[in-house]
Amino acid sequence: MEERRYHSVRLDKEKCKGCTNCLKRCPTEAIRVRGGRAHIIDERCIDCGECIRVCEFHAKYAQTDPLATINRFKYKIALPAPSLYGQFKHVASVGQILEGLLKMGFDDVFEVAAGADIVTRAIRERMRNMTPDQYPLISSACPAITRLIQVRFPELLPHIVDIRQPMEVAAMIAKREFCQARDVDESEVGCFFITPCAAKMTAVRNPIGHEKSAVDGAISMLEIYGLLAGLLKKHSADVNLSRATSFGVGWANNGGETLSVSPENSMAVDGIENVIRVLEEIENNKLRDLVFFEGAACIGGCVGGPLTFENGYIARNSIRTLMKSADVRHPDDAVKTSYLTKYALHTTQRITPNSAMKLDDDIAEAMRKMELMEQIEKSLPGYDCGSCGSPTCRTFAEDIVRGHADKMDCIHILKDQLKIMAQRMVELAKTTRE
Repeated sequence: MEERRYHSVRLDKEKCKGCTNCLKRCPTEAIRVRGGRAHIIDERCIDCGECIRVCEFHAKYAQTDPLATINRFKYKIALPAPSLYGQFKHVASVGQILEGLLKMGFDDVFEVAAGADIVTRAIRERMRNMTPDQYPLISSACPAITRLIQVRFPELLPHIVDIRQPMEVAAMIAKREFCQARDVDESEVGCFFITPCAAKMTAVRNPIGHEKSAVDGAISMLEIYGLLAGLLKKHSADVNLSRATSFGVGWANNGGETLSVSPENSMAVDGIENVIRVLEEIENNKLRDLVFFEGAACIGGCVGGPLTFENGYIARNSIRTLMKSADVRHPDDAVKTSYLTKYALHTTQRITPNSAMKLDDDIAEAMRKMELMEQIEKSLPGYDCGSCGSPTCRTFAEDIVRGHADKMDCIHILKDQLKIMAQRMVELAKTTRE
């Protein structure tokens, strides 16, 4: 039996009102409403955070590590996502934010933006050895998009770049360099990612493409925002703390990775619904000239993550301003060649399809269920209203076949049946009187 997957996205049933906002917006149809409360289908959830964003009752939330968890380690290293820089207005430089993290209790800081620079160069080296039939190369930076492909577009899995995410690369390098400089054991050092989203938290607990994450925990930006904002006012900037280029910092915004990796014949798309439309075109071979595809589940990129504090558009502008004061060299020139050979930058495990959509392990039985599902769907009204507790009539038919729902759960069918029963009762009453 398959082990239960870890998910950062959680449901607070006490706050759930049974509305259908999340039901209609989930990109993998992972939510059902049963008994007046939402339920998340574990196998289908990709932790994109759309349900957190649209739930006006705050019944969905992201479980992350509390700040106090850093005390499990003798030495603590902060791994700030580039999007953290956009949360604070009027900061003099990235170095000011990094200094603030040190004042919070971290012993060292390693920018994930610097990890992005290394990943940029590794991807560009990878592309030099690719043939045209291997294109487009699909970014692995957003774990929600990778999991989306696992669920809905398994044929595109070979196109996902086999380079680890920037936070993983940053954690590997940060820990090794810290241990060498301080002459301490790696078991005493913890690396903590400051995350803008639930998907990255899930990627730490359930890594994609490798067995164990180099990151020891993920802390929400919302949790540290107040404390860090107060510290920024008390301490002057130290630009020497920053080691990332402007390209690495730009990964916070949608299109930042594309600009770094392959600015020509490439595409950057934000918003998971928009990403789905483009992936459908890639799958149908309609974008034959596309070389590189960057997909971000959140509008605006990581600056629009559900665990960020600042308005995404304001954060995006702040990032652009900070990019002007960063190292302007391209990662090809700024990143040492030794990083490409000294560290295991490539993934070690094949990314496999998510079998959540399968109706049955037995092909013959799956075909039988598919035929039954199509028959049931044809008998449904086709309104896709969600009143049955399933997002569409097709998913409702699937739920019936799986034994999770009954045809009478459809309010329109139930209404028709009640009309028939009422008419029969009238006819019966007339017959009895006669």
